[in-house]
Amino acid sequence: MEVYGLLEKIRERKPLVHHITNWVTIYDCAAITRAIGALPVMAHAEEEAAEMAAISSALVLNIGTLTPSLVRAMVAAGKTANGKRIPVVLDAVGAGATEFRTGMAREIMSKVKLSVLKGNISEIGTLAGAKARTRGVEAAGVEGDLTTIAKSLAAREKTTVAITGKMDVVAAPGGETYYIENGHSLMAKVVGTGCMATSMIGAFCAVEKDSAKAAAAALSCFGIAGEIAAKKADAPMAFRLALIDSAYRLTRADVEKKSQVGVG
Repeated sequence: MEVYGLLEKIRERKPLVHHITNWVTIYDCAAITRAIGALPVMAHAEEEAAEMAAISSALVLNIGTLTPSLVRAMVAAGKTANGKRIPVVLDAVGAGATEFRTGMAREIMSKVKLSVLKGNISEIGTLAGAKARTRGVEAAGVEGDLTTIAKSLAAREKTTVAITGKMDVVAAPGGETYYIENGHSLMAKVVGTGCMATSMIGAFCAVEKDSAKAAAAALSCFGIAGEIAAKKADAPMAFRLALIDSAYRLTRADVEKKSQVGVG
């Protein structure tokens, strides 16, 4: 699978990626988007969310710091994006932790056609109807096989499903599945890496119509940046900066040598 070519397209086209995202990680989402060559914009107000979505190349929704007004803005922006065939990525942060959060994730899914639904195994497991345990926004376990859960939810919702973890699993609604084994353990020690990964998926979807291929390539590039960063930093805060810088500096040689994407 060609991975670097999509990163190259982002750097050439500089797509505008509209985020309605997590207040905890909003800076890091903007930083990683800009580092790989795309243009981030964060427009959360109901009064402008749909208008901003209309001029963007991709829309990223993240329910990490959820409020009812934010959901209304997400739905309005999502419907506008759907009308203009702009890809929409939803990060279901913390789904399963509370009834409100799970309900709002499902409401967005019911009202907006998603290109990619992304989350950890607990979050995706919850939305798939599996028995899952979530500790705040951290995965605590799920009953069932990752591939089976991803593929069944992708088929049911007719959208690409991305489960992130030690090994990332990306399932297309048609059945094709990607397995990404790039990354480093330090990525799990830094607040915001999951949100940053979602931003990268949004940027890749902006230049690639095949959302499963885009998500797999984005997660591979992000994981490679993490592997390179870990050689320069061995503690969370230093690693966070090195991760963004490494994403900025990714070369074709880096990606072609290190990319580990399997197709099932």
